[in-house]
Amino acid sequence: MTRLLHRWFGLIASVLLTVVALSGAALSIFPAAEALTTPAAQHMSVAELAARVQAAEPTVEQIRRAPSGRFTAYYYEGDQPASAVIDPATGTPAGSADTSDLERWLTNLHRSLFLDDTGHFITAGGAAVMLALAISGLFVMARRAGGWRFVLKSVRGTGDGRLHAVVSRLALPGLFLSSLTALWMTAVVFGLLPEGAGAPAFPADVSGKTGVALTSVTLFQETPVNDLLSLNFPVPGDATDVFTLKIAAGEAYIDQGNGSLLAWSDASWVDRVTRLITMLHTGYGLAWLGLVLGFSALTVPVLGWTGLIVWLKRRRAPRASSADAGEADTILLVGSESGTTWGFANTLQAALSAEGLRVHVGRMSNFEPARWPKARRVILLAATYGDGAAPASAMGFIERFERTPAKPGLPLAVLGFGDRSFPAFCGFAVEIAAIAKDKGWASLVPFETINRQSPQDFARWGRLLAEALGLDFELKHQPIAPKTWRLPLISRRDYGASVQATTAILRFALPKISLWQRLTGKGFPRFEAGDLIGIVPQGSDLPRFYSLASGTKDGFFEICVRQQVGGLCSSQLTALKPRDTVAAFVRPNPSFRPARGGKPVILIGAGAGIGPLAGFARRNRARRPMHLYFGTRHPASDALYAEELSYWKKDGRLTSVSTAFSRTASPAYVQDIVRKDGERIGKLIAAGGQVLICGSRDMAAAVAAALADILAAQGFNLALLKATGRYAEDVY
Repeated sequence: MTRLLHRWFGLIASVLLTVVALSGAALSIFPAAEALTTPAAQHMSVAELAARVQAAEPTVEQIRRAPSGRFTAYYYEGDQPASAVIDPATGTPAGSADTSDLERWLTNLHRSLFLDDTGHFITAGGAAVMLALAISGLFVMARRAGGWRFVLKSVRGTGDGRLHAVVSRLALPGLFLSSLTALWMTAVVFGLLPEGAGAPAFPADVSGKTGVALTSVTLFQETPVNDLLSLNFPVPGDATDVFTLKIAAGEAYIDQGNGSLLAWSDASWVDRVTRLITMLHTGYGLAWLGLVLGFSALTVPVLGWTGLIVWLKRRRAPRASSADAGEADTILLVGSESGTTWGFANTLQAALSAEGLRVHVGRMSNFEPARWPKARRVILLAATYGDGAAPASAMGFIERFERTPAKPGLPLAVLGFGDRSFPAFCGFAVEIAAIAKDKGWASLVPFETINRQSPQDFARWGRLLAEALGLDFELKHQPIAPKTWRLPLISRRDYGASVQATTAILRFALPKISLWQRLTGKGFPRFEAGDLIGIVPQGSDLPRFYSLASGTKDGFFEICVRQQVGGLCSSQLTALKPRDTVAAFVRPNPSFRPARGGKPVILIGAGAGIGPLAGFARRNRARRPMHLYFGTRHPASDALYAEELSYWKKDGRLTSVSTAFSRTASPAYVQDIVRKDGERIGKLIAAGGQVLICGSRDMAAAVAAALADILAAQGFNLALLKATGRYAEDVY
């Protein structure tokens, strides 16, 4: 039984374990490199270190000590936040504190496979499988050796079986430690362990004074730097703020006026064990152990491969083959943003397959007729994203389609999906049909459109297709309603009532999800600012979509809604009271969010369109350059997010905030302030900046015209920015 479990655990998880192990092996190099480049340790107190750093960098906000002994200071250069590794001997910068892009990428791959919580669960499952493999492998090893007392004797056998046994013997201790510590760290991430003591209660009474000499603070004098975890300095000019000292033994608040100890909280055993586990798993602070674990991780692909070879030799099981695009007579390609068009494709595929056709279904971005030697027809189901743009699964299709000559004997059918309430109804599909006609593609059936996912429209088109193919089938599509969750309203802020244009910022609580739902993938999906929340109003089955101003990590849903005249959903939303609920679901919108990296981001919006832009600013913890241009009616009635914008500008999450008010003595619109600041915007775009626009279609068109004029002087154009993912709109 043990052997059977060992074999199947290994075979099923070999790919996952290889990815996690190799990324872990690569990460083991960084602790060693950090240990080699960290300035030599100094025997001094926290008081001496803090004084030296403050003398070198008067704006210092925090000093942090890594397990390796490396000290990092966080401070300001002008009005921009900065950080650096410091030399404790002098308190001056000794190198960059930034994590390399490679290390960040490897860490995200190793911890979560770039899949957030789902990825954490998957890698945790991999760690559990690794632990099971290590334990079961040890038992298998003992059994083959003839008993536990013979485990360390030379391995018998030859070939792949012997290699597998030898390598596993060398790697087993490291793999056991890695998997065990990984499971502990996963439990910490998901809050499955007892909570630590946490910070002490913030002191209610302070001296109200500032400027105590760091070297005169008793606790700082008595604490050696080797015990330091972090030291936070008070906010300049805030006499109510305090020093926060975190050391291995606990956390303290110290008065900034007289240096007295105001509050103290002992570190819990969970905190202490977690720090040790983290050090053992990552190697930071124990670089030699990190290298040992890295070597153990490198054996996983060898163990996986040799284990697979041994199994195949025993099983000799043939692999079944299946038809691919090269064998299909019907190519069905889908362009979809939210995924609903794939449901129609599945219905069509089932009907055609039942008639004996060999159907290949794929993304429109995979359009390549040269690889379809047996194809006799191509069917394109094309949804439209935004203002006539290509959806996610059709990126690059237009360019490829325009380069491909019409293929004789391969007729084409184009079916568009959209919503007639939008000006660019099925705009992407219309563009495809026009190109197909210009290039001489034969038409399988005339171009048609589907309004609002209508099963009736789809069935009518299906009858035309059946007639063209000489077949007898009916397309009976049953749309799958998205699973909705009840979201209770937590709070609301109202604006615009005085000018009869009610706009509300609504904040909803996240639904409560059980651990089992998270493990089985049936919980509420993760989301980010810029994604869409679909709200199903009472009296209608058709959801209305609103751009989110928050992400999962914020712990709530937030949207900005303006009441529309006669608007069913907006009227219901703006009438909600706290604890009222709505039925809602999340739809990803990955093309509308700040790109990764540190390039500038230009946020432009008007009215309720500020919602997702505020969400982007809220999550800008890295303080990348982010400039907001916002237009609204009047500062007295429509200053949406005014308090937050002021705070985010002060703390660096927004580099600049420019506002335009259309109902004041000097009226202006957002496109006006964009033109006025054209020189700076041009420089930001030339430096690799990204433009994100949210609001009404008319506003977006006016802003686009202003940007086109600005970009002309820089040698750029909007088409180029859109093609490179540096210009995106979320308009309504």
